[in-house]
Order: sequence, then C-alpha cells, then structure tokens
Amino acid sequence: MINMLQKSKIYNVSSNKSSDTVTSQSWPIWMIWKRRRYVVAILTFFGFFNIYALRANLSIAIVAMTAKTEVVQENGTVAFIREFDWDSKVQGYVLSSFFYGYIVTQLVGGWMAAKFGGKHVFGIGIAVTGALTVVSPFVAKQSVSLLIAVRILEGLFEGVTYPCVHAIWAEWAPPLERSRLAAIAFSGCYVGTVVAMPLSALLADTLGWESIFYVTGGIALLWFVCWCIIIADSPTLDSRISDSELRYIQESLGEQQVNRTAKHPWRSIITSVPVWAIVVAHFTENWGFYTLLTQLPTFMKDTLNFELSSTGIVAAVPYLVVSITTQVAGHLADWLQEKKILNTTQVRKIFNCVAYIGQAVFLLLAGYLLSPIGSTICLSFAVGIGGLQASGFGVNHLDIAPQHASVLLGISNTVATIPGIVSPIVSGYIVTTPTASEWQIVFIISSCIYVCGAIFYGVFASGELQPWAKQYNASDNSTTERQSNDEHSVHISD
Repeated sequence: MINMLQKSKIYNVSSNKSSDTVTSQSWPIWMIWKRRRYVVAILTFFGFFNIYALRANLSIAIVAMTAKTEVVQENGTVAFIREFDWDSKVQGYVLSSFFYGYIVTQLVGGWMAAKFGGKHVFGIGIAVTGALTVVSPFVAKQSVSLLIAVRILEGLFEGVTYPCVHAIWAEWAPPLERSRLAAIAFSGCYVGTVVAMPLSALLADTLGWESIFYVTGGIALLWFVCWCIIIADSPTLDSRISDSELRYIQESLGEQQVNRTAKHPWRSIITSVPVWAIVVAHFTENWGFYTLLTQLPTFMKDTLNFELSSTGIVAAVPYLVVSITTQVAGHLADWLQEKKILNTTQVRKIFNCVAYIGQAVFLLLAGYLLSPIGSTICLSFAVGIGGLQASGFGVNHLDIAPQHASVLLGISNTVATIPGIVSPIVSGYIVTTPTASEWQIVFIISSCIYVCGAIFYGVFASGELQPWAKQYNASDNSTTERQSNDEHSVHISD
C-alpha cells in the first residue's frame, strides 16, 4: 500500500505540472524544518562535522601522546619521558594511515550510492568510523602497528561517505540551489575541524588524550541515530515533505532526475576533459588542506611556540574563517547564476581559481612571516579563501553529469586522497629538526601545486551538462516516465 501511494504521489506531481505554479518559497525562509531539502542539508552538515572531527582528533592527540612529561622516579630523580616514543617519520605514517583505507573505497562508495541511494551508505560509514575511534586508545597502547591498522579500517568505512553526498544532492538539490545546499553541507567539514581542535586540546589537558577519541567517536554514533530517524533516502520517500516542495524539486531537476538503474558510460567519463579538470582541482585542494590539517598544530607548536592548549584554539581559527566564507560563496554563486550575471562555467572557474591563487600567496606569507600573529592571520586567509572552491569544483560534478555525480566524485576523491597519504610523510621527511626553513619548503610545495591546479582548471573546466551525460539522462528519464505511467494504470485498475 505504501509503495502504491508513493507511486501515485509521483504520478500526480507529473500530471499537475502544467496547472500548478511551483516555486522554492512555499514556506518562509526561516522555517527551515518545513523545507525538507534544508533539513537534509543540516543533517549532512553534522555528518561532515563528525567526519572531519574524527580525522582532526589525531593531529591534536598525537601532540599529547608524544609530548615529554615530567616523571619522578622511585629514587627521587626527575626524568622527562614520552608515553609514545615516536619520531617524526613514525608520526607521519600514523597520521597518513587513515588514507590508506580511505583511497580504496571512494569509487565503491560512489557506485553504491548511485545504485542504492546515499542515505544508508553515508550513515553506516560514519557510524563504523565512530565505533573504531572509541576503541583507538586501547589499540594504541598495544602497538603502533595495530593503531595504524585500525586507522586504515576507519579510512575504509569513511571512504564511502564523501561520494554519497552527490548522490544525495542529485535527488534533493534543484540546480539553482546546488551551491548553497552544498555549502551548508561542506561547511560541516570546517566547523568540525574548528570544534575538534580546541575541544581535543582541552580534553587532553583535563581528562587525558584518551578522552579525545571517546568523545568524538561517541558523538558520531549519536548523530547516526538521528540521521536514521529523520532523513529519507529521496524526496519521494519522505513522508514529511510537502507536495509543493516535491513538485518544485522534481520539476527543477527535469530530465536530470535520478534513475538508479542507469548504466555509467565509463569510457566517456574517463576520456572527458572536464572530468579531469575536476580531478586535478580536487587533488590540488586536498594537498594543501591535508597538509595543514595534519601538520598545522605541530607547526604552531614547533615554530610559533604555542603551548598545546593554545595550539588547538589557534589552529582552529582558519577553519572558522573558511566555514563562513563557504556559506557566503555558496549563496553568491547561486545569486550570480540566478541573475544571469555569470553562467555556470564562469562561476565555477572564477571561484575556483581565485581560491587557489589566494591560498598559494597566503601560504607563502605564513611560512616567511613566522610571527604568531602574522602567520595566524595569513593561515586564516589561506584556509578561508579556500571556501570559494566549494562553489567551484566542489559541485561541478553535478553540473556536468548529475546522474553520475556520485561516481565522478568517487573518481576525483580517489585521486585526491593521494595527498592525504603522501603529504604527511613528505612533511615528516622534510621537517626533522624542526626549523623554519624546513617548514618553508613544505609551504612552497603546497603553493606551487595550488598554482598549477588553478591553471589547469581555469583552462579545461566546464559547467555545462556533457553530451554523454545528457544522452543517458534523457533515455533513462523516458524509461522512468513509461514505468510511472504503467504503474499508475495498474493502480487505477486495482
């Protein structure tokens, strides 16, 4: 009965298309809970909050785990020892181990989300990662190898989550709201980092480094319960969505509506230049982002002489800035398209290239100023201006092939996970003393990669629906319409 009602609901929306005027303002803008696509965006925001809190926690915890502490021995002598005697190279492997698993399941996650929907894959991925985080203190005390193994497992389960988001937006996001809805969700990455860093430092100082893993893992498990209860897999399966909002979403998507039985044109995807522009841009952004995410607390402690408690707070400032700029960029990008000031291709290229060039400049300044205030300001600008890329390549997958967006994101994030593996190890081999000149080399490498990424994306990116994607969408949509009509006929005869 429920299935028949859902099918009838889909048919009625389609049949009333010509007689109803559907707008996005069925409810006042402040009544977020009445606009289900924004409820999805907010819960996805908290999902990303947990994803990045679960990543950032170790970058703070490892500072406390390897710090020298004063110990009074039985004979009365004072010794300074470290609970975990890991050198910079071992720490680099520990910090990067998460991404060994993360890189494996990107494409798998994109395919699963396209086939089965994003809700369950996204939720289970975060829940298992949270559970593994809770047991991390016990594992770390056994051996560093076992900790690395658990971090690899966390990466395997969290690897499916990022591609799921575009499967969710392919169902829920009208084209002219993609930037703002994606901005709400993606800003959870930065807010999660903002909260996790100072909270982790506070927990380490007051309750011990173990509490960092208990708290962040527990919050992720609590979010999973809320996600399962509140969120539906698609608008047509949401019992709380209004008819007007459902009509608005479906009519806005038009031929871009998702058909989960669609086959992916792999040859066209792999040979598409706009796809490779996204892949290069994604790699570029993640090199700089993961370098700072894993190394910023250590840089501030070693070079700027911040104490651990201050390190967590100050290291979080740049991510507070980017959480704001991401929101502003999302609304501005949609507004520029709605007012026809810029087309989609121009918006994506301008936002992305400004972000990368700006990040390159401010990273270099931060590396050479080397003053607590000056470097913090420059790092805040460097990370903050990166928020523009969420409205650049961040949603570009949905522009060029919405039906296949989760798979495209799986491909681009597979390549973009390489920096998560390589950059902490490279930093560990470069910064051994540590000295300011060593850190400057780390920042120069990131800046050069940003400039190269900006050039490639600026030349080859596109915001237009690709011919190979349009062909598949059109045929899939006509098939869906025939199936809906057949199902309606059966429903009437019953």
